[in-house]
Amino acid sequence: MKSNIKPAEGKLGILLPGLGAVATTLIAGVEAVKKGLAEPVGSLTQMGTIRLGKRTENRRPKVKDFVPLADLNDIVWGGWDVYTDNVFESAMNAKVLDAGLLYSVKDELEKIKPMTAAFDQNYAKNLTATNVKTGTRYELAQQVMEDIQNFKEQNGLDRVVLVWCGSTEIYYEASDVHSTLDKFEAGLKADDHLIAPSMIYAYAALKLGIPFANGAPNLTVDIPALIDLAKETNTPIAGKDFKTGQTLMKTVLAPGLAARSLGVSGWFSTNILGNRDGLVLDDPDNFKTKEVSKLGVLEDIFKPEENPELYGDIFHKIRINYYPPHGDNKESWDNIDIFGWLGYKMQIKINFLCRDSILAAPIALDLALFSDFAKRAGMSGIQEWLSFYLKSPQTAPGLPAENDIFKQLIKLENTLRYLMGEDLITHLGLDYYEDLVTA
Repeated sequence: MKSNIKPAEGKLGILLPGLGAVATTLIAGVEAVKKGLAEPVGSLTQMGTIRLGKRTENRRPKVKDFVPLADLNDIVWGGWDVYTDNVFESAMNAKVLDAGLLYSVKDELEKIKPMTAAFDQNYAKNLTATNVKTGTRYELAQQVMEDIQNFKEQNGLDRVVLVWCGSTEIYYEASDVHSTLDKFEAGLKADDHLIAPSMIYAYAALKLGIPFANGAPNLTVDIPALIDLAKETNTPIAGKDFKTGQTLMKTVLAPGLAARSLGVSGWFSTNILGNRDGLVLDDPDNFKTKEVSKLGVLEDIFKPEENPELYGDIFHKIRINYYPPHGDNKESWDNIDIFGWLGYKMQIKINFLCRDSILAAPIALDLALFSDFAKRAGMSGIQEWLSFYLKSPQTAPGLPAENDIFKQLIKLENTLRYLMGEDLITHLGLDYYEDLVTA
């Protein structure tokens, strides 16, 4: 089938709660790409290709040429932050991108100034916020909605999406106030502190029919109340937690070990990180949120309950340490104890010297563009096909997550083929050989 997809006409506003290292790297990067100063490496929407039809047809267009996505030149940026620095100042402070590159897009970046943030110190205790809204949670939600509407009108936008690029919030689980939309809205009016700041942004966006993607491990849209609101307003949601460094490696390597039926007895992971995210995660309550997000990946891939001989006794440990000298240059070490034929032991060691925001920026861009596309395609609610980008994929209640990155890519590509009226690809391939036999 080919869906009745609305064209990507006019301007798209991308609003980012949290104008820190990830958001400023994204914005500066896209502005540099628009000027021909760099390439959008790491972005599937910009550089990836997709196979259509049989292998013998040799049809492999770029994703952006196959799917009607918003053009980079039609993007208008905005956002909120707990500090007053404009995007140029924030990017310079983050020290992710070279100063020379930032100065080449300085005029564009300086124009983007953060709106006051909806913030609760209890959810990010290590941040000292200076640019925040005041009021009850209901009043904050109304203020965020007003911000969105003003941003849209002032910039002559046709569409808007929100992508959470803010800090990891403290660990919390869904409670009664999150169970229904009525209870959630009553909780807003009662200023219930079990409603996190990220949920205020998500509620405001979804109430206006604006797609929301969650780049942090926070609960945010992964609650019945906001899932129901997304369906009610026919709006796509995606969560949670950008799949960047160490977890990216796990979702690449673990499927390979499982595919070969190689056993794993232990997987120890540790990280050092010095940016604002590292500072926030230095608090144990915030770290727990990230830890839960990262721990589930291996269990979902290895399925120890189905493969007890290979993975039933796996010991999985994760550490994240705040180390200011490294800044945004996150370094991770993995020690993996595996065993093979007849139980003989082997080891794999990985030292990944990555740049957290360099890996996260193209993910945020793709999530924004695909969320906008999903909205125009009439899709609503949980967008599991976007799990490719996320550490802890959101799924329908009771449905196990799929964390194998290769299966996630197949799901994403087949979703695009389906929506665009192309045949799905199973990779079976027997027809090539059966044709030869029967010819």
